[in-house]
Amino acid sequence: MPESTERADQKPVTKGLTFIFRFASTIALWSVALLIIFSGYELAFFALIAALGLLTLWEFYGMLDHKGLPNFKITGMVCGAIMLCGSFYYFSRRGVANSYDFEMAVLLGFLLTVFGRQMFDSLRDDAPLRTMAYTLFGLLYVLWLYNFITKIVYVVPRSPTGELMGQFYVLYCIAITKFSDMGAYLTGSLIGKHKLVPHISPAKTWEGLGGALGFSLLASLGLFWLMPVQLSALNWTHAAVLGLLLGFAAVIGDLAESIVKRSTGVKDSGNFLPGIGGALDLIDSLLFTAPLLFFYLRLVVRVP
Repeated sequence: MPESTERADQKPVTKGLTFIFRFASTIALWSVALLIIFSGYELAFFALIAALGLLTLWEFYGMLDHKGLPNFKITGMVCGAIMLCGSFYYFSRRGVANSYDFEMAVLLGFLLTVFGRQMFDSLRDDAPLRTMAYTLFGLLYVLWLYNFITKIVYVVPRSPTGELMGQFYVLYCIAITKFSDMGAYLTGSLIGKHKLVPHISPAKTWEGLGGALGFSLLASLGLFWLMPVQLSALNWTHAAVLGLLLGFAAVIGDLAESIVKRSTGVKDSGNFLPGIGGALDLIDSLLFTAPLLFFYLRLVVRVP
């Protein structure tokens, strides 16, 4: 068999296996996550969120280390743990409306801590500025955005019996995000020809973007049809708008991580998930869709 033919045959097989591994890993991990969410044990949910968030932050700083970019990894991890624990306490005990002062205090704490840490390091040209910038960027890009998942859980009022209802909106957000990723991957692999942003991600195509929006729109409408009571804060118009907005945000989130990976010279943020990579590869799209859903619920739907 000619070499060119053999390579042509191997390419779709490789893509197919990659998709199978990616799909299986995603289903397995998020099934565990949702079982914990729907169990009603808030501490178990927090433990999952905190563990995944800190692992993601550790991977981010590891990517910087791979490139030789300066950062205060341990300082960043300690700040991140404090933010996650404090946010869970404030949002679960005091509600979303009474937690903004805490968030501002956390952001100020980030700045003070990183500047304080820099005072114990020597000054070498612009190295202090770069070290502090990389450390703070990791905290904001990874953990601050990721923490909106916790906020979604508590932005929706509890049921009259005191049970959480926000977990259904977390499920909604995850499902739309993953359907957008799946739509982009499948459509781009099958019919993608026109490059979207080749200097960032050569595999992304305009056809894939269309597939992402189509899949996320169908997922949003389908979930609202299946769970109208659990998603009672929404209506069909909200479901259609959110399907498109979240689908687009998921693509942006994926491209944002591609910028980070290309800048640090890594293919994946980690290797513990077959077909996906690391924790950051798993949640990169959620870093943009979760905040968008939260602010849509607060500012457009105006949940109490």
